[in-house]
Amino acid sequence: MPIVDAQVHIWAGHKPTNPSHRQVENYSKDDLLKEMNAAGVDAAIIHPPGWDPNSSALAVEAARQHPNRLAILGNFPLDRPESKALVDGWKRWPGMLGLRFALNQPHQQTWLTDGTADWLWPAAERAGLPVALIGANVLQSIGGIAERHPGLKLIIDHFGRPDASWSHLPGVLAQAKHKNVALKATGAPSYSNEPYPYRNIHEHIRKLYDAFGPDRMFWGTDITRMPVSWKQCVTMFTEELPWLSGKDKELIMGRAVCNWLGWKLA
Repeated sequence: MPIVDAQVHIWAGHKPTNPSHRQVENYSKDDLLKEMNAAGVDAAIIHPPGWDPNSSALAVEAARQHPNRLAILGNFPLDRPESKALVDGWKRWPGMLGLRFALNQPHQQTWLTDGTADWLWPAAERAGLPVALIGANVLQSIGGIAERHPGLKLIIDHFGRPDASWSHLPGVLAQAKHKNVALKATGAPSYSNEPYPYRNIHEHIRKLYDAFGPDRMFWGTDITRMPVSWKQCVTMFTEELPWLSGKDKELIMGRAVCNWLGWKLA
């Protein structure tokens, strides 16, 4: 069973501005691969982080060197007109499978509703670029985007970014009716206030599994902000959720995200 992490970051020369991430100036592809090897993780999808302005180039070089282990969901400034010219040739970059936008900064939080991002959806649909999203208004906006662009594959990040109460859960479940919307089940340990195996969130994960199914649910970690080892992030899903069948695990732990993004691993 291939284990593919749906979200990781690498960076150089900059400490993360998000205090939840490891406060180190460098986390290289060599650091990443060493931890992946120790945990039995076969491949991972890099999301270039905003705190390192050179993170996209770093990711491209990592994917170029390790095409069967590392791929990328990239990004560009949505509010700059020159970004529009990048979409059609995006997949020409080594490892680029699609796009991911974290719209968490105050000036970005209206972009899904004020027209700033409207140009992206038809362009990404035309280019066959899946788009992952996190930030304010995602749950309120993503259904309408999915309906207007049925050929566009969309991904909700981090379980819809729950808090400890999982107050976002109803809004996330409501998006499962859109067959072109998938869910990244990434960062699970950080959304529990209990120790491993985080049993108080298993029921929430089961509800999401029942709604989205194993073909549209992608395991991952965002490892540099996890409070436990990568191995435990794996075994939480492979050993602690008995209602997952063997086929379910194979999909959720890697096959499904590769299918969704079109990543043909050797």
